[in-house]
Amino acid sequence: MENIKIGLAGNPNVGKTTLFNNLTGLHQHVGNWPGKTVEQAVGHFEEDNKRFEVIDLPGNYALSAHSIEEIVSRDFIVDEESDAIINIVDAANLERNLYLTVQMMELNANMGVCLNMNKIARKNGITVDVDKLSELLGVPVIEIEANSDVGHKDLLKMIEDLKNHPINSKDKLVYGNELKEHLQDLVNVISKDKNLLDVSAFWTAIKLLEDDEIVIDKVQQSSMSNPIFLEVRKVKDHLKDIYGVSAEEVIADARYAYIDGLINECVKLPENRQLTLSEKIDKVVTNRILGIPIFLIIMWVVFQVTFTIGAPFQDLLDAGFSALGDAVTAGIGENMISSLLVDGVIGGVGSVLSFVPQIILLFLLLSFLEDSGYLARAAFVMDRVMHKVLGLHGKAFIPMILGFGCGVPGIMATRTMEHEEDRLVSMMLIPFMSCTARLPVYLMFVGIFFASNQGNVIFSLYLLGVIVAIIVAAILKKSLFKGVSTPFVMELPSYKLPTLRGVLMHTGEKTWGFVRKAGTIILAAAIIVWVLSYFPAGVDYGSQGSLIGQIGTVIAPVFSPLGFGHWQAAVALLFGMVAKEVVVATLTSVLGGSTAALATIFTPLTAYAFMVFVLLYIPCFATIGTIKQESNGWRWPLIMVCVTLVTAFIVSFLVFHVGLLLGFH
Repeated sequence: MENIKIGLAGNPNVGKTTLFNNLTGLHQHVGNWPGKTVEQAVGHFEEDNKRFEVIDLPGNYALSAHSIEEIVSRDFIVDEESDAIINIVDAANLERNLYLTVQMMELNANMGVCLNMNKIARKNGITVDVDKLSELLGVPVIEIEANSDVGHKDLLKMIEDLKNHPINSKDKLVYGNELKEHLQDLVNVISKDKNLLDVSAFWTAIKLLEDDEIVIDKVQQSSMSNPIFLEVRKVKDHLKDIYGVSAEEVIADARYAYIDGLINECVKLPENRQLTLSEKIDKVVTNRILGIPIFLIIMWVVFQVTFTIGAPFQDLLDAGFSALGDAVTAGIGENMISSLLVDGVIGGVGSVLSFVPQIILLFLLLSFLEDSGYLARAAFVMDRVMHKVLGLHGKAFIPMILGFGCGVPGIMATRTMEHEEDRLVSMMLIPFMSCTARLPVYLMFVGIFFASNQGNVIFSLYLLGVIVAIIVAAILKKSLFKGVSTPFVMELPSYKLPTLRGVLMHTGEKTWGFVRKAGTIILAAAIIVWVLSYFPAGVDYGSQGSLIGQIGTVIAPVFSPLGFGHWQAAVALLFGMVAKEVVVATLTSVLGGSTAALATIFTPLTAYAFMVFVLLYIPCFATIGTIKQESNGWRWPLIMVCVTLVTAFIVSFLVFHVGLLLGFH
């Protein structure tokens, strides 16, 4: 006869012992856990020629090392060779009960969930979407009534399925990008000692951050103890700096954010109950009708504040770089060296760095929205559009939001997508997000052609990028990716006032990345542009007779249908493939250091069509390289290059010609 061993786990008073008694009847005995003064109830029953051995684990709210009962339960999950863990959950108090469920998922327990007390839940007006809960948790979920045979056959089937097909229950846990990234750093160090891999390294990492004494004692025996504890200290300090609370509190918040997301997606609660402040805010900002307009208004305000406050500081920096160029020319005279320094280095790199004030402000506001918990709500709101209309889960919107900063981290964040096809589609969309590198291009053009509506015009470009990405996603899902998307839990962290230090650290990290790129990639590109603009000897600098002018003249006809078929725009777009800021550096260089000269080759309509092309065409080399790395080959980067080029050409063409029909020029 086949023997199957299971453990019953759950909070106190959820019907766990009732189920144990109902299953085992008189075939049970009570003793103590080996070496512990905790009562152990063991029983068995036979059915379908199988013998089921059942262990009733102590009732717990958590799996920390704060009590012997908690230690006994987690030791059973970790050390005992059971075939399955059955988690009994009170359907009427799902949110509280899931806290233990989530911790068992951290342990990667081979687990199934039994929803008990469903009659009481329904009587209280609570409706649970069981199938969706199972899908989002990534573990089987069934309904039972522990004091009767309701759900008995489903329970036996679930146990046999878990025995025959064990699951990785931690696969669908999502703890936010900040925590996830640093947990992974810690997991990488822990994984170097195979002796520590008898349990999930992910769980060990969490317990070390929670100062779990038992896990700390175990890791102290490891040959990797020094680097592990150094990494633990580093991660703890970082989380403290960012969130202003201990790592243990950050982890607890992440668990509740995950649970809140589950509850929002799977549970319908009675409308007359007392709402928390967070729920009251969510009723407005995640409202089906108001959610997207509120998101758009908030982003519009962000851009207005960014450009209204940042513009005077940008003018000061611009004047400073101009004065520096004049001083260099006055100091060493007009010769090839001064041209290199003034037209190439100062003109190219300085024109990009002059936009640092707006970029700092934009990062500051986005960091505030992210740390406050609002951006997670924006992704939740977009889930309805992306999942229900496009078949792509709203989780894909989070990498897209990250793409507003830089495409590289956005593409790496697609790792949270479990389904490979969803991940590839998300990667294809991120290049359409208006990254920070494109911002200097917009700022240069709106300052000249749309001075009274700078914020509105740039907001329209960001919005256009999102709309185009959604349309492209719909096309890709109906052509290249016809599979069904795998659902994820949309985390909803509690609202909180971000710490000043945390917001400043995020802003500082991102701004430094921008400045560092100006000093490396953009500097190198600016020097190459200067060489091509200066030679052959004897031609006017940056003229059509220069090398860059000749290259641009060959390419320019391609862009004539879009309204900007002149050689200066052509070479700017060509070199902009290295990094989008180079568009600014190139135009500044070939226009003799004066961006005001843009008015001689662009009109407001062609300037907007040009910005649309910059928004949508091929991303920078770094982004292409990251897609190649993440997709393990050149196929998808090449497809992405084709998709973005065709999309940019079509949309810019429409903008230019529809604009002409409407009387714009």
